[in-house]
Amino acid sequence: MKDIKLMDFFTPLHFDEDFEDGDYELLRPYIQFAKALSELTYQSIYLVDYYRQKFIYVSNNPIFLCGKSPDEVLLDGYSFYFKNVPDNDLKMLLKINDAGFSFFRKLPIEDRTKYSITYDFHIKPVKGSPLLINHKLKPLILDRNSSPWIALCMVSLSSQTEAGHIRFQSIELKKMFELNLSDNKWHEIEWVKLTSREKEILQYSAQGYTMENIADKLKVAIDTIKFHKRNIFAKLEVDSTTEAVTTAINLALL
Repeated sequence: MKDIKLMDFFTPLHFDEDFEDGDYELLRPYIQFAKALSELTYQSIYLVDYYRQKFIYVSNNPIFLCGKSPDEVLLDGYSFYFKNVPDNDLKMLLKINDAGFSFFRKLPIEDRTKYSITYDFHIKPVKGSPLLINHKLKPLILDRNSSPWIALCMVSLSSQTEAGHIRFQSIELKKMFELNLSDNKWHEIEWVKLTSREKEILQYSAQGYTMENIADKLKVAIDTIKFHKRNIFAKLEVDSTTEAVTTAINLALL
């Protein structure tokens, strides 16, 4: 792949209208909302402005900052990725970017704000090895042609072990698509459904109960709990309780 340039991330976008300073005044409530949300979660939150190709808000949660202040990351904008993402993951991000916008344009206009995209990639902390994070992005405001203008991004520590796991999903529509990086195509996958018992076991697991504790609470044999957990892991395509809880929460299954 040729050397990546910042503009490569914006090539799929085209705006037929100009946003003036007055239009940006209307964004103040959205910025205040993002700021309030950042005070209620450990996740890093930021807002992307696709028109001006910059960030318009960055929270002070440290996960995403790589030792910088929110103002420094705000000033960096998209160049932040070039400075803090390993080359291989940066190439992957460009693939995700292109495939994501392609998928987005094929959606019915009325569904475009119902979907979010999630994926995992590494960032470079101030010290130590690259850190694997999960990144979620959701269009917040569209322009008059229903192209994304402002997007909400949330960053947390990944429960996975490697970069990738790229999915477009809509909790409202109960639809999910996964990107295969080998053929660069989106493949629809079945929306996960958990039984009431499986949800109950995951909820107890999220509270820190061991399988023995859960078996006692539900008055069943521990082998029954193990059976349900195997089914949960298979449905959610995970290998650990932590991953299962995280995935179930992300899919609004709990």
